[in-house]
Amino acid sequence: MTNVQQHSLRWRLVRRLVGLQAAMLALLVLVVIAALWGAGHLIALESEDDTIDALQSAIIRDSNGDLSVRDTPILAKRRAQAPNFWFLVRDREGHSVSQGRVPREYASIGDALDGIGQARLGWNLLDGMRPTARMKWIDTPAGNVQILTGQGGAVSWRRIGHAALTLFFGLVLPIVALMTLATVVATPIVVRRTLAGLDRVAAQAGKIDIDEPGARLPVQDVPSEIVPLVSAVNDALGRLDEGYERHRRFLVDAAHELRTPIAILQTRLESLSLGPDAGRVLEDVARLSTLADQLLDLQRVHQQPDSISCVDIVAIGRKMAGELAPLAIAAGYEISFDSAVEHIPVRGDEGALERALTNLIQNAIQHGGRKGDIAVRVEPPATISVTDEGPGIQACDRERVFEPFYRLQGHGRGAGLGLNLVQEIVRRHDGTVAISEAPAGGTCVTMTFKPARGAS
Repeated sequence: MTNVQQHSLRWRLVRRLVGLQAAMLALLVLVVIAALWGAGHLIALESEDDTIDALQSAIIRDSNGDLSVRDTPILAKRRAQAPNFWFLVRDREGHSVSQGRVPREYASIGDALDGIGQARLGWNLLDGMRPTARMKWIDTPAGNVQILTGQGGAVSWRRIGHAALTLFFGLVLPIVALMTLATVVATPIVVRRTLAGLDRVAAQAGKIDIDEPGARLPVQDVPSEIVPLVSAVNDALGRLDEGYERHRRFLVDAAHELRTPIAILQTRLESLSLGPDAGRVLEDVARLSTLADQLLDLQRVHQQPDSISCVDIVAIGRKMAGELAPLAIAAGYEISFDSAVEHIPVRGDEGALERALTNLIQNAIQHGGRKGDIAVRVEPPATISVTDEGPGIQACDRERVFEPFYRLQGHGRGAGLGLNLVQEIVRRHDGTVAISEAPAGGTCVTMTFKPARGAS
């Protein structure tokens, strides 16, 4: 049989929800960043920072102490990248140096920003196209100076990567971690509560008994997506009940139809002189009669007992041993009945107990090897045993022979129903049945019941 790997619904939902949330969060972050960036409310990732880095090593002082800018390769590269390249450098002593065309908006605001370490200067989105600028106080070979520069040139990949990592670890990752934790905790709870009705359906399905038709699975509190499956199972159970009922009616009708011609055949054979084969012929007819009775018992055994009363198992044992004695003697056996006491009362259905004992005696006749003694013995507190001197039953088969239609190889042509019917009858009388080895090496089947309370 192929093993099918089972997947947990709750953890599958957790994985998919976390992935969906991460994707939606990433999209949301991008949309928010784009909106804030466009509105001027977010620190933009512009090239001014690269210009400030290039100027940091290029600013020096000349022999008069004034600020000067060396033309370094990095600065030349920035100037080539930006057609409107400009910057304004000043210190707190009033020295300054500039290149390019400084926008008039920024030409004289430097001293007003002495108390601010860094700033990004810009305009609102609806104020029209105006130049933006970046101001920052930094340490250079010329000392601590203020650099004011405008937008221009390309942003380096190093700065883009650093900004992306800062955004990811500072914003996206904490939110994803928080949402993942909430999903891992909440999803199993939600799934468990949602599927609680399905758990009750599974528990009810585990209690379905083939001997109790009419069972159906509840659809209350079952998720609407699962209702079609539960309804389909209920429909299948209904069809099984119908098939079981047709099967039961067929067996009952067939058994009733067989009993009459079998009884007529047995009567006619008993009146004829059949010679040395008379015993075998009568035994075969008895086997047919037993099979018909077993088919009827197969239906009766799952019904409530016809009448529960205080019955004497000693009397039952004596009666059935006497009635089946001619059949046992004709098959080559001696049959005996023995009881240690005169009466052992138990509560039960007398007809059912008689059928159980009849099956045991007929089983001994059929499988006892056609020799020796068949002993029916009743002992306190309340046991009936049937013992033969046949080949016996191996220990490994002593449980399986109680299964319906199970037959041991080399043990005749029985239908495999007798011992199963015995077990069912004994169970319905709160008793037990067991097989052991007889003292002479044959089979001993013992039925044990509870003695009737308060019986004399």
